[in-house]
Amino acid sequence: MQHVSNGMPATELEGVAWRKSRRSNPSGNCVELAELPDGSIAVRNSRHPGGPALIYTRAEIAAFVHGARDGDFDAFLAGR
Repeated sequence: MQHVSNGMPATELEGVAWRKSRRSNPSGNCVELAELPDGSIAVRNSRHPGGPALIYTRAEIAAFVHGARDGDFDAFLAGR
């Protein structure tokens, strides 16, 4: 079994399928997510696919996605 740790190079995550938002722009300013075998979620910068992967539980990702849907992070958008 592969040892997974927060901050490990994303290229060392074997056999994962990275996905990014349909809203990603052509210059690649986006994050990508991948489900890991244990059910946790890895996040990486799409412009630096070999950079560090941040590992989150499903509950942490759910809290973030629901918060984003609710507008909790709108203050971080450009022009706000």
